Amino acid sequence: MEKMNQTIQQTPVFRVLTDQQIEKIYFSALEVLERCGADVLQEEAIELFKNSDAVVRENRVRVPASMVERAIKNYPRKITLKGRNGKRSVALQKDHVYFGTGSDLPFTYDRESGERRRTLYKDVVNAGRFVDYLSNYDFFMSHGIVGDAPNPQTYDRHQFMAMLEGCTKPMVVTSVDGEGLEDLWKMACLFQGGEEEFRLNPMFVAYIEPISPLTNDRTAVEKLLFAAEKGIPAMYTPCPSSGATAPATIPGMLVQSLAETLLAVVLCDLKKPGMPLIMGGVTTVMDMRTTTYSYGSPELSLASAANTDISKWLGLLMFSTGGCSDSKCVDEQAAAESTLSVLNAFLSGANLVHDVGYIDSGVNASLESLVMNEEIIGMVRQVGKGINTDPEHLALKLINETGPAGEYVTKDHTYEYWKEWYFPKLQDRSDWETWCANGKKTMLDRVNEETQRILDEYEPEPIDDGIRKDLKKIIDDAEKRHSK
Repeated sequence: MEKMNQTIQQTPVFRVLTDQQIEKIYFSALEVLERCGADVLQEEAIELFKNSDAVVRENRVRVPASMVERAIKNYPRKITLKGRNGKRSVALQKDHVYFGTGSDLPFTYDRESGERRRTLYKDVVNAGRFVDYLSNYDFFMSHGIVGDAPNPQTYDRHQFMAMLEGCTKPMVVTSVDGEGLEDLWKMACLFQGGEEEFRLNPMFVAYIEPISPLTNDRTAVEKLLFAAEKGIPAMYTPCPSSGATAPATIPGMLVQSLAETLLAVVLCDLKKPGMPLIMGGVTTVMDMRTTTYSYGSPELSLASAANTDISKWLGLLMFSTGGCSDSKCVDEQAAAESTLSVLNAFLSGANLVHDVGYIDSGVNASLESLVMNEEIIGMVRQVGKGINTDPEHLALKLINETGPAGEYVTKDHTYEYWKEWYFPKLQDRSDWETWCANGKKTMLDRVNEETQRILDEYEPEPIDDGIRKDLKKIIDDAEKRHSK
């Protein structure tokens, strides 16, 4: 007979802030919005604030707490993304965690020369192929920025085309401005069956970033307002650098980045209540010795987990960071830093964990890093399954039947349950003699072999010729508009 009033903890529990600590940070962020406010550099947004209870002095907007509290209640707690493969494979809701790449890295690690070079269209296509193939990746950001696009004002259309060429999974996209986001949305609607179907089954989330501290530039706000108007899921992602563009304390950085997010929460609610807004934040430190914005610091993992605690308390979905490194190549440092941030992000319950595969402090793209992180995410997901203590897993009957000096290898129970274990694809568990006989390969040797194998063998589902023609027309029209 089962015991009464049990608490069963099947999955690990991880939390870095108590409710009382979250309240302190939240009320402090409200204080910032009421006393200091934020700069908003876009006319429509200023008019929306002027016609509300906000106080506007030129471009400075101060917002009463009552507006924030009203707005927070209006955001959806569930968004489901559908890839061009037709699968609704990313269901964003509380404690559902998905992993994906980051975007817009200017350089790519070249496998032939061993040097870094400018990222090209083909590199974004190849990164998409890897995300499409590797099962632990759920969504795709471009990983790199297409440096060979004909016009910097239209690079985003070409970049999205490269993403579509390489990957069929849901995506997170970046765009130059509001017009660019509109073209990407039109391109996605070709796959989703139109504007109405896109609202029900969005293919992508728009990545939008304010300028810390407390500045909302014209293009960021344009994109935010367009996303609100069309019901495009969007994340507003402050990227403060502790000690440079935010206070040098983690709580201070959290207060400022939350204030930046909450201003967007109010603005989107004024534009269109209920639009699918996601809380974001790449919150880390500036290394005072090198001035590097660190992607491998433990403070990034800690602050990201804290942001997730805050997002859950507010009832908002969370865009977080993991699987990235400051190392210049795929080595022991990259493995250690990637593992720490992936584990923390996963256990915190963040919804979209991006930047997996970044090396060189968010400057350099690496296919090898994507392959290595596939293994890391696999291990972390296994930890996340936790421990089942039902009678079959306790195996009390089997232990008593087997008794002292027995064995378990031949038991049916063993055959049934060993399949629940995690089996790595690239990590070596052979004995010394076997390892020597197989060439004494290191993990990096196996990562390189797997990277080349995927490049040689995998091709994603092709784009329909009719849709491809319509995609090209949208891109060509944008080129004509911006060539004048």
